[in-house]
Amino acid sequence: MAAVVGSQDLRTLAVVALQTLAVAACYYASAQLGLLRELVVEGAVVTPIWPPTGVSVTCLLLLGLRCWPGIALGALFVILSLTSLTPSALCVLAGNTAAPVAGYLLLRRVGFRTDLARLRDGLALVFLGAFTAMLISSTIGAGILIATGRLEWPGFWAVWLAWWVGDAMGVLIVTPVLLLLSRLRLPLPLSRWKEAVGLAVIACCLVPLAARSSVSLLFLVYPLLIWAALRFQLAGSLLCALFASVMTTVAATDRVGPFERLSRVEVMMKLQAFNGAMALTALILSAVITEQIYTRRSVERACQELVEVLEHLTAGEAADGRARVEDGGLGRRREE
Repeated sequence: MAAVVGSQDLRTLAVVALQTLAVAACYYASAQLGLLRELVVEGAVVTPIWPPTGVSVTCLLLLGLRCWPGIALGALFVILSLTSLTPSALCVLAGNTAAPVAGYLLLRRVGFRTDLARLRDGLALVFLGAFTAMLISSTIGAGILIATGRLEWPGFWAVWLAWWVGDAMGVLIVTPVLLLLSRLRLPLPLSRWKEAVGLAVIACCLVPLAARSSVSLLFLVYPLLIWAALRFQLAGSLLCALFASVMTTVAATDRVGPFERLSRVEVMMKLQAFNGAMALTALILSAVITEQIYTRRSVERACQELVEVLEHLTAGEAADGRARVEDGGLGRRREE
């Protein structure tokens, strides 16, 4: 018995270790993608979208609180790839770990569901998982820059805002897509594949044009988001938003198109305003449409069940009527 218990403990330990390494690897890989595009604000280097926050929140939602060591380990690998391990770097590591954990705890407290099928789930992810929880990492990060003398007080709020928005965008853009991918099951339904291909082709042509044109055409992305949300709900709108965000971020960091003649702070503000508005539109609109579809299906099922009950009642009353008629005829024949 002791040997069996010991082998089970070893297997559990091995699973936890592999899970921790997998989370750390995903965190590190997403960080390297985020570091491909950077913006300089008040002398501090920030990323317009920090994907590791989205990866961290997703892992916590799917695997539970036990995966937080993997987040911390991944953050440690990222810091070591950029700088040496110092007390200030450890504080940044703590902030980058605490922020997604706080977001997970807030979402769990309000009964968040990973299918994002309700409007309340979309709002919770936006205002609790992204906007509120990411205040921790941005405040610690900008505060450490002030404490170590690498940032002057006049530039604190600009760096803090850029840090906060970058972390929040990681949750708003990356987390819904990863939650969606975790729920995919093969084979995929292909009922509207022609329309999906048409939407993808139009998006691949229109979004890069809108992002790199000297004329401000970024508003052309929103009809695509609405089309994708109406016809393909979360899958369509979130993938469209992710693609548009990546293309716009590339254009902003290259300082082309509508970002060409702007200062660094103006580039950051315009890019983050567009990414935030687009992510909010895609997430909330698709959540509203999905919730309405589920409500309509529930009403249709209730109506169908009511029809079946009425049919059974009608059939029962007809059978009772026939039985009474037959009993009455048999009584008259007996009297005769």
